[in-house]
Amino acid sequence: MAGEVVTQPDGIGHRYGAKSMSLICGLAGLPSCGKTAILNAITAAGASSYDGARINRAVVDIPDRRLDNLVEMYHPLKTRAASLEVVDIPGLSSDGSGRPSRQIGDIKDVDALLHVVRCFEDGSIPFAYETIDPARDVEDVEFELMVADGATLESKIQRLTKRVRSGDEQAVRESSDCQKVHNAIQSGIPVRKQGLSQQEVDSVRECHLVSLKPVLYVANIKSAEDAENAHVTALREIAESEGTELISVSGQEEADISQLEPDEREEFLQGLGLKESSMERLLRAAYKKLGLISFFTTGEDEVRAWTCRVGDKAPTAAGKIHTDMEAGFIRMEVVTYDDLIELGSETAVARAGLQRLEGSTYEVQDGDIVAVRFNK
Repeated sequence: MAGEVVTQPDGIGHRYGAKSMSLICGLAGLPSCGKTAILNAITAAGASSYDGARINRAVVDIPDRRLDNLVEMYHPLKTRAASLEVVDIPGLSSDGSGRPSRQIGDIKDVDALLHVVRCFEDGSIPFAYETIDPARDVEDVEFELMVADGATLESKIQRLTKRVRSGDEQAVRESSDCQKVHNAIQSGIPVRKQGLSQQEVDSVRECHLVSLKPVLYVANIKSAEDAENAHVTALREIAESEGTELISVSGQEEADISQLEPDEREEFLQGLGLKESSMERLLRAAYKKLGLISFFTTGEDEVRAWTCRVGDKAPTAAGKIHTDMEAGFIRMEVVTYDDLIELGSETAVARAGLQRLEGSTYEVQDGDIVAVRFNK
C-alpha cells in the first residue's frame, strides 16, 4: 500500500483547489480516539500527532486486486493505482480555546468523514472521558457539527432578509428551505439524516454544511481479537441505523503491520487467517462512500486505474485521462474486466464479440477497460 504523509500548515482549504485530482476523506473524532495511528497504518509512514498548528494528510493508493492481475497480464513499464487523499483532522472538543471553529473549517474542506470512535478500554492511554461509550462519543461529535451548521444557516437566512422582504422568489424559497433544515438541526437531526429534496440541497449548497457530509464509522480496537466486543456492537447498531458501513481497525496493530516488508506483511496476515488488512477494507469503503469507481487503461507502456464518479458519462471519464479526450470525444471502446480475465486477451474478447463501442451517453462502469477515440 503506497502512501506519502505530508505535514500541512493548519487550514487545509488552500491545498485542495482545482489542481487536486482526488477527493478527500477526513479522519474525525474526539481527541485521543486513535486517528493518527490509523493514518500511520494507512500510509505505512510515521505521522506525528497533532501539535496544535499543523495537519497531517496522505495521498494513498486504493488497493485493487484487479490492477494486480492486469499488471501480470501486460507486464507494463509503469503502473498507476487510483488514489485518495486522507487528512487527520484535530480532535473535536469544546474546550473554550477557539479551536473548534478551526476544526470545523477543516471538516468543511473534506468530501466525506471517516468517524473514528474509540472502542477499547485501556487506562494507560489518555481519553476525553473516564469511560468508553461509542454512542456518547458519536453524539458529541454530531453535536459539534450541528452547532456549526446551525450558525452557518442562521447567517445565510440573515443575509437573505432584504431580498425576502423585496419579494425575490428565489430568496424566499432558499430562506424557507434553510429555515426548515435549521429547525431540524435544533431538534437534533444532522442534515444528512433529514432526507433533503434536490431543491433543499441546492438551497443549502453554498453553506458547505458539515453534518451533511457522508460518514463511515471506524471502530478503533486494541487488537483483532476485540473486533466483536460490546463497544463495536454498539457502534455497529448506530452505523446500521444510518445505513452506513462500519470497519473495525486496530490502529496501533495495523500501524505496526504496515512497517513490515510486503512479503512479511502478507505472511503475517495469513498467519492470522486474513486475506487482507483492515486498512485495505477501510480504503475501499472510503472510496465507495465518496461515490467513486475505477476504470482502467492497459498496454505494454502502462496499466493504470482511473477514478470517476458513479454515473459519469464516457466523455467526462475520458477527460480524467486527458482534457483533449473530453473535448474531442468520438467514442469509447470498452471491455469488461471479467471478460478479459476469463478469455485471456483483448483479441480473444473481440473475437467473442464482447468488445463494445460506446458513445457520449454511456455511463462508465466500475471495472471497465477502455480505449478512447477522439479528435486531436
